Amino acid sequence: MVPSGSIGLALWFLIFFSLSLTNPLEARGHFGRLAGKPPQRTASDGICASSVHIFGYKCEEHDVVTQDGYILNMQRIPEGRTGAGNPAKRQPVLIQHGILVDGISWLLNPADQNLPLILADQGFDVWMGNTRGTRFSKRHKYLNANQPGTLIGFTSFSEKGLVDKLKSAAMLSPIAYLSHMTTVLVDIAARSFLAEAIAIIGLAEFNPKSGIVGKLIKGICHDANIDCYDLLAVITGKNCCLNASTIDLFLANEPQSTSTKNMIHLSQTVRDKVLRKYNYGSSDRNMKHYGQALPPVYNISAIPHDLPLFFSYGGLDRLADVTDVKYLLDQFKFHNSDKMDVQFVKEYAHADFIMAVNAKDVVYNQVVTFFKRQA
Repeated sequence: MVPSGSIGLALWFLIFFSLSLTNPLEARGHFGRLAGKPPQRTASDGICASSVHIFGYKCEEHDVVTQDGYILNMQRIPEGRTGAGNPAKRQPVLIQHGILVDGISWLLNPADQNLPLILADQGFDVWMGNTRGTRFSKRHKYLNANQPGTLIGFTSFSEKGLVDKLKSAAMLSPIAYLSHMTTVLVDIAARSFLAEAIAIIGLAEFNPKSGIVGKLIKGICHDANIDCYDLLAVITGKNCCLNASTIDLFLANEPQSTSTKNMIHLSQTVRDKVLRKYNYGSSDRNMKHYGQALPPVYNISAIPHDLPLFFSYGGLDRLADVTDVKYLLDQFKFHNSDKMDVQFVKEYAHADFIMAVNAKDVVYNQVVTFFKRQA
């Protein structure tokens, strides 16, 4: 397990493949063409075995038990491929994936292009998280682990506890506000109460690969006259720098499940255009959970003004729209100017930040430089 208080750095990639590529839709499109069978790098034996050891790196599988009893799987890459450097001086970094994917999404390219391995080679002690509901984080000490649990990454920084354990944080393609996103499919799904409909029929788990979810998404595509053949572009924007083999590997492993409650929370954020806690649907139930009739709004400006932050966002991102990101950045107008770095990549869409063939040169080198300044 991660030693208490030792996580000095954190990286959050908020990638919302809410309605990602699914077999029921047969939606591979241009970037999803398969030449025969997909690459056999699936994680049936764990992420370390399938996607880290094969590159010659040490990797450890860990289980972490949350306060409410969920057993979450993590991977640790304690050193670079050569093992050089003083282990005692390695700063820990936590890399967290976004919704409907898991930690393997960081490891789809060759070793020298994957952020976790780049950080390990640069002397960091790298940890990768896998949120509850993903394939290796479905267990619970007592309960059915598919019971809903709201997950929202960015707002964790605005509350005491986690933020006190951080030295710095980097956000790639950050999603906090969704008022101006141009992803029509996600917008319609949120406004048609897709996730709520799934909850009504009694499914606590939102599984994009299931027949029920696939049929609902296919119906939205048909009724709204949306060409969903290439869902990756429909949802994330026209990514500039992906190759077919990486997309094939993505399709072999993703998307992953999450709780239906989590998807409802995301839909509420889209519909309400406000970043607030989960709305339980009635003033009485909200009063029971929050002591007030409406859910509290997350106060992003409460993030400490001296916490070093790095933001990188793209000009073609349909999810983290430029206007929404600028509004997010405006919430940090009182942040210490020397503690905040902002990078804009004009040609990048959402998935480029995690799978682009040139992400190392364009983004990851900047992340490494930023982290080393804080070490």
